[in-house]
Amino acid sequence: MGRHRLLGGAAAAALLFAPGAVWAQDANAALEARIAQLEAELNSLKAEVVAARTQQTTQSQAMAQDIIRLEARPAATPVSAPAPREEGFRIGDHTVRFGGFIKVDATASSYSGGDPANGDLLRDYHLPGSIPVGGAEEDAATDFNARQTRFWLTTDGLVGGHKVGTRLEMDFQSLPGTGDQRITSASTPALRRAFVTIDNWLIGQEWTNFQNTAVLPESADFVGAAEGTVFARQVQVRYTRGPFSIAVENPETTVTPFGGGARIIADDNSLPDLTARYAISRPWGDLQFAGLLRQLKYENPASAVDDTATGWGLSASAKLKVGAQDDLRFMLSGGEGVGRYLGLNFSNDAVLDASGELDAIGVIAGFAAYRHVWTPGWRSSLVWSAQRVDNDVLLTGTGANRSAQSIHANLIWSPVTAFDIGAELMFADRKLESGLDGDMTRLILFAKYGF
Repeated sequence: MGRHRLLGGAAAAALLFAPGAVWAQDANAALEARIAQLEAELNSLKAEVVAARTQQTTQSQAMAQDIIRLEARPAATPVSAPAPREEGFRIGDHTVRFGGFIKVDATASSYSGGDPANGDLLRDYHLPGSIPVGGAEEDAATDFNARQTRFWLTTDGLVGGHKVGTRLEMDFQSLPGTGDQRITSASTPALRRAFVTIDNWLIGQEWTNFQNTAVLPESADFVGAAEGTVFARQVQVRYTRGPFSIAVENPETTVTPFGGGARIIADDNSLPDLTARYAISRPWGDLQFAGLLRQLKYENPASAVDDTATGWGLSASAKLKVGAQDDLRFMLSGGEGVGRYLGLNFSNDAVLDASGELDAIGVIAGFAAYRHVWTPGWRSSLVWSAQRVDNDVLLTGTGANRSAQSIHANLIWSPVTAFDIGAELMFADRKLESGLDGDMTRLILFAKYGF
């Protein structure tokens, strides 16, 4: 009987504690489910943090690339073209910019040796070799034109880890067009510059590496110090590393016939012109030295002429700071067989002798200019420019250009950003080996707005 009591007590205890066991199992299951839920939420939060960090890294890389693109923009344009005020817009991997200026000129010119014909480029800008000589003086001639108006398009970007840029630039100065001043005064767009840059390389049409455009004086005229400056734009392949640049450039030889006569543009060169330049920049200013080595060649089966010669040239230029805002600019260039590079081809590269051989013509040219800032918005430049040619008159005859020079004084006012109004008084003369000479006195009034 006692045994039955014990069994009954155990059964009763099991019945008493069975609900607690079931409750414990349910609690454990709920806890595990909650833990699983928390782990899932934690993993989701981790994924969001990783995604946010990835997006932030991508944005930082994009910003870094944008900074690189801005630093990779092409070098500043010459002083006559204002810098763009907008950062442009994006197309693919490139930033595209557009700019230029509108320029209107009014000139009153007096010539001592005769009046140039309507349409002559001398009526638009100073062309030393075109100043009339030996004619009769006439009254002053007045001309209005807008042909110096210019526009340009540039792109730059980072492509495959390489800095890539392009520039296309045009104006209306050199090709008057089919119209005239009676009705439309039409002008034809003309290519100035068209090149691509890839890292340190430049390929295309650009200012010759022999030239330093940064020292050109500020002038109302298209060129200004025309007689004394190196001035040429041509197709080339250039490599630049730091302050040093070297280029192979389009060749061309201009020749004076034996005894004188019309210029011969030979177009027979087989070797490119070779140029090199070294730039020095210091707090007090900038200095550049340049050299040129070239082949002179003329071939004409009809006259049994087939000859080559060597041409060479050297040029030094500088822009030196004077006080807080003024500056002094100069260039000195010379050599033999470099006539087409100096003074807008004032002299030819070579002359033919009696036997049909080429003889290189020596030349020296230079300019000096002082720029003074009177007050904010008002400035002036005083410019002197000259060239002297070493002709052998037994070969060239006495009709060849011997020398040219000009003096310029201007006053320019900028009432608002990128808008210039100015006046310039110029005196220029040209002399031949015969002793004949002619001079030009010109007043230029202009207005220019850059965009």
